[in-house]
Amino acid sequence: MKSPPIVPLPVPSVRAYDTPNDAGGSITVEWELSPVDSVVRMYEVYRLEGSPEAEPVSAGFVLRGTQKFQDNNLKDGETYYYFVRTWVGEEYADSRLSNPAVPSAQWFHTGRKSALVILLIYGGLLFYYLQQARSGKPLYIRKIAGLEAVDEAVGRSTEMGRPILFIPGIGYVSDIPTLAALAILKRVAKKAAEYEAEIIVPNFDPIVMTAAQEVVKEGFMEAGRPDLYNEKNVYFLTADQFGYAAGVDGIMVREKPGAVFLQGVFYAESLILAETGHSIGAIQISGTTSVTQLPFFIAATDYTLIGEEMYAASAYLSRDPLSLSTIKAEDVAKLGFIAVFLIGILLETLAAITGNQALHFFKNWFSLF
Repeated sequence: MKSPPIVPLPVPSVRAYDTPNDAGGSITVEWELSPVDSVVRMYEVYRLEGSPEAEPVSAGFVLRGTQKFQDNNLKDGETYYYFVRTWVGEEYADSRLSNPAVPSAQWFHTGRKSALVILLIYGGLLFYYLQQARSGKPLYIRKIAGLEAVDEAVGRSTEMGRPILFIPGIGYVSDIPTLAALAILKRVAKKAAEYEAEIIVPNFDPIVMTAAQEVVKEGFMEAGRPDLYNEKNVYFLTADQFGYAAGVDGIMVREKPGAVFLQGVFYAESLILAETGHSIGAIQISGTTSVTQLPFFIAATDYTLIGEEMYAASAYLSRDPLSLSTIKAEDVAKLGFIAVFLIGILLETLAAITGNQALHFFKNWFSLF
């Protein structure tokens, strides 16, 4: 004897509401499962725009056991109604209409309160140190050996009667490390002008070359020696990676510079350039944000600016109050967050050992947000 077919039963209730913490254009629909959910083929969600009498349009479907659906790409400010169709085999049963729901954008993501707290802490530190700098109080920033050695390298090159070679890498002017390299180039050019030394800057990119010419010229003018500026020493070499490396190596071998600066974006040519500079006995100061190239620079050059030390170069060399306060605030904020995480790790470890739930630092902390 065949068992009677199972009749589809509608879901008991449907609720629609504006999706929280979004940029608008989205409604979330929730419902209770049908009493015959175990045999349901799918739940299909229908949308009615404007009024309960509007033509229903299928918004999508989900498998049995699911109680939520998010309807996207809607118009903000419009009113929408929903109902859920329960499919059992080829038969279905429709629920009642949901309450009206209107999508809108939220100004603030309530799930990211911790980011707001961090931003407020950093903003407070930045404001404090900016006021300290503007009032004339010195801000201590740890010494960066590579930048402290700039004057020494230029002076040594001058004493030896050799030129200074500045290599801005194979990046483009849109690359942040290249911009940082140009900031360092200005300081090197100014010192070279003060010591009446020659500076050579071969470039990989024509636009970087134009920027480098202006930077070097400005450095010579700030030193009060614009007459020593030679535009021909800042030139375009080639846009081929290893052609550029070969050309710079040739310059090193022929000109025998006393100081070599490798600053900017570097790839596989980094070790070739650094080894050639080492072979001619030049003092070398390198810097890049490329993690894969840093080991070669550390091994083959005298000083290396690692990662964010390049970004701090402009503030470190210029001693501009706004730039210095930014770096100081970042350093203090980092120390504070490191201390918080170390305390949290210690308390979490103690909680795991002792079984004391009150010591669960991270769970208790983030539950506040």
